[in-house]
Amino acid sequence: MDEKKHILTSKGMAALEEELQELKVVRRKEIAQKIKEAREQGDLSENAEYDAAKDEQRAIETRIEELEKIIKNSEVISDDNVDHTVVNIGSTVEFLDMEFDEKFSYTIVGSTESDIIKGLISNESPLGAALIGSRVGEVIDVEGLDGVSRYKILGITRPEL
Repeated sequence: MDEKKHILTSKGMAALEEELQELKVVRRKEIAQKIKEAREQGDLSENAEYDAAKDEQRAIETRIEELEKIIKNSEVISDDNVDHTVVNIGSTVEFLDMEFDEKFSYTIVGSTESDIIKGLISNESPLGAALIGSRVGEVIDVEGLDGVSRYKILGITRPEL
């Protein structure tokens, strides 16, 4: 079975690699020390610190495995041969919500690095998918839970990814 291909910006890839390095080099040593200290306290059957450290160790190892899979199965998007007049993954799009007359700006990224609070929306989300391929001046319709929303594209930029 093929793994899902993760689309990442170079910033997103760097962040994942940094997190993986931190977990492998720093966090593994910290948790090993916690487990050692808990073992030195004696009876492990009733040792809450030992159980908590082992749970934390499992969580760290699970995250390491997850990060390694994502990195192995990812495609880093590049700015080469990209039409900057059309919304693509990596584009920052400024648009107007035509119903509420509000302006928004989001950067389109792969689902792995999406974070709405940071202004990063997934290319797989309804809004992200509708924005892909649009140009300045176009109006797009996005099907949502509350019905169809209309947005007018005001600007497209390519920040450093």
